[in-house]
Amino acid sequence: MKTFLTSILTEADYQPVRLLSLLRKIQSQYQHIPMEAIGILADALHIPRTQIIGVVEFYSFLHLTPQGRYDILISDSITDHMLDKENLLGYLSSVLKVNVGEVRADGLVSLNNTSCTGMCDQGPAGLVNGLPLTRLDRPRIDEIAALIEQQQAVSDWPGYLFAVSDNIHKAGLLLNTPIEKGTAIKSAFNRGLPATLQELDRSGLRGRGGAGFNTATKWRFCAEETAAQHYVVCNADEGEPGTFKDRVLLNSHADQVFEGMTLAAAIIGAKQGFLYLRGEYLHLYDKLQAVLQQRRADGLLGDNILELGLDFDIEICLGAGAYICGEESALIESLEGKPGIPRNRPPYPVTSGYLNQPTVVNNVETFLAAAKIAIQGGDWFAGFGTEKSAGSKILSICGDCAQPGIYEYPFGISIEQILADCGASDVLGVQIGGPSGTFISNKEFKRQLAFEDLATGGSFIVFNNSRNVLEIVQNFTHFFAHESCGFCTPCRVGTSLLKKQLDKIVDGHGSSGDVVELESLCQLVKSHSHCGLGQTAANPILTTLQRYPDLYAKRLKTIRYEPGFDLDGALEIARRMAHRNDAGAHLSQVED
Repeated sequence: MKTFLTSILTEADYQPVRLLSLLRKIQSQYQHIPMEAIGILADALHIPRTQIIGVVEFYSFLHLTPQGRYDILISDSITDHMLDKENLLGYLSSVLKVNVGEVRADGLVSLNNTSCTGMCDQGPAGLVNGLPLTRLDRPRIDEIAALIEQQQAVSDWPGYLFAVSDNIHKAGLLLNTPIEKGTAIKSAFNRGLPATLQELDRSGLRGRGGAGFNTATKWRFCAEETAAQHYVVCNADEGEPGTFKDRVLLNSHADQVFEGMTLAAAIIGAKQGFLYLRGEYLHLYDKLQAVLQQRRADGLLGDNILELGLDFDIEICLGAGAYICGEESALIESLEGKPGIPRNRPPYPVTSGYLNQPTVVNNVETFLAAAKIAIQGGDWFAGFGTEKSAGSKILSICGDCAQPGIYEYPFGISIEQILADCGASDVLGVQIGGPSGTFISNKEFKRQLAFEDLATGGSFIVFNNSRNVLEIVQNFTHFFAHESCGFCTPCRVGTSLLKKQLDKIVDGHGSSGDVVELESLCQLVKSHSHCGLGQTAANPILTTLQRYPDLYAKRLKTIRYEPGFDLDGALEIARRMAHRNDAGAHLSQVED
C-alpha cells in the first residue's frame, strides 16, 4: 500500500487539491478507502484525517468499507423506471445472489442504485466499476452475471456491453459544421482579443447550463480582476436526470470545447484550465486525455500556443458521484479536494473562485458556442433565435418518444414542433429542464423554448398518457432528498420532509390538510435553502400541483361527514387546491 500511495502521490505532486483524484485511485485499487491509506495521505498532504474522512463520506462513489470487486450500480432515473428498471434490478439481484445495497458474502460483487448515469437515451443503464452498461435486458444481465462468476476482468468483456451512442438526430448552428482546430484562437488574435470579446457580447450568448448569465459579461468581469492567477473551468458535471448532451459534445466535439476554453483563457489572462468531468463519464476520460495530448502536440495547448505568446493548459478532474457539484461554487470546492458544498455568495467565482482567484466557470455547450462565434462573428449567432434568446439550444430528449437523443434548435421553437420531430405521441406532459425545471401539460405545447418562456439547461423528458404523474413527482422528490448535500437545514431536513409528506399522499394516507402542509413545506424549502438544489427541489410538486390538483385530490383518503366535522374548512382547502390550476377547473367537481 505504501508503495502504491507513494506512486500516486508523486504523480499528484503531493498537492492537497488533488485529494479527490487520489481517493478515486485508492477506491479503484482496494474497492474502498482503507483507514491505513487515510493515515498515510494525511501525513503526506499535511491535512487532518477527519478532513479526508469527510471527503470520502460526501461522495457516493467513495466508501470506507469494501465494495465488491465488481461494483454494479443501476440508474434510478425516471427514464430507467419507465423501461422496467425495477424488475430488471430484481432479476439482476437474484441471478447474482446479492441484495440491493449489499456486498455478496464472498466479496465478489456489490449491487446498488445510483441517481442517474447520463445514459437516459439508451437505458435501462448502469455502471460496473465505473464503466457504462447500456440497454440492459434479461439476456444481457445473464451474460454479465456469467462473466462475473467466471471472474473475467471487465477490460475483457465484450465491447457491445459498454457501447454508448451519440444519437444526434438534429444538428443546427453548432453541430452541423464543427470548426477546424486552431481557427477560433487564430481568429481571436487576428481580430484582437478586446474586439473578440465585443463580438461575443454582440452575439448575445448566455450560459447554456440553465442560469443564462451573459457570457461576455462574465468573462469581462473576470478579466478586469487584478490577481496573481486567473482560471478557466468547464463544468461537465451534468447530473440533472434526463440530461446527456454534454456527454455527446465531449465524445464527438471535444476539440471545439477545449478551443472555447483556450479562447476564454486568452481573454481573461488564465494559464490553467480544468475540465470537471462527472464521475459517471469515466469512459470518456482516456479519450479526452488523448485529445488534450494531441492538442499539445499540435501547439494548441502548453507554452506559446501557435507562437502567439499564449500559455495555457487543461487538466481533467473526475467527480465522484455528487449531483450538487454541478453548482459552480460546489464544483470549485470539489476541485480543491473538498466536499462539494456550495459557497456563500458574494463573492462570486469571477472575483474569488478556484483557490480564491478570479475564475470563469462555464458549461460545455457554452464553450462550444463561444469557439464558433469567435470565427463567425456575433451577428451570425444573434441572427438566430429570439430577441432575448440568441442562437441555438442543444437538447437531450428522452422518455416516451420514438427517437430519443440529441436535437439542436434555434431558440423560439415550439414544444409542439420538438415533440413532432422526436416522434412523441399521445403526450401527457413534458419535464423541461430536468427535475429542477418545469413540468408542462399537453395544453401548453404552443409555448416556446426560450429564456423568456421555457428556459432549460437541456433536459427534455417526454411522458405519454400511460404514465402516472404522481409517480414521476415521487421519483424526482426522492432524488432531491438523496442528493441534498446536507449543509443547510431547510434543504437537508426540508427535502426529507417533502419526500415523507408526498409519499403519505401518494400512498393514499393523506388528507386535504396534508396537501396544504405539503405546499407550505415546498415554499419553505424554496425560500430558505442555501443553494439552487434546495431552491428548486420543490418544483416537481409545485408545477404539478398547479396543473393537476385533481390527481392529488384523488389520492386523499375518504373522510365521512360526521357531527363536529369542519365542512367549511374542508371546502376552503378544496377551493385552494382547485385554484392552483390556472383556469380554476375542477372547482365545482371538488365542491360536489
